[in-house]
Amino acid sequence: MRGAIRGSKSDPKIASLIVVYSLSKALGISPLEVYKMPMSLVKDLLIVHKEVEELQAEEIDKAMKKSKM
Repeated sequence: MRGAIRGSKSDPKIASLIVVYSLSKALGISPLEVYKMPMSLVKDLLIVHKEVEELQAEEIDKAMKKSKM
């Protein structure tokens, strides 16, 4: 499981669990709600979540660099 979370290859069942957990955590909804969504919506929402997380990480990096000056 740890390897799959860190990006190593995993079987589809573990990958599915990680997707459901990630999306339910990000949206603050039950994992059962994620299972009810069409796969295309799940993919789109994961892409949006990834972009938002990357933007937040960039902003934190900028703030840390400014505070060191």
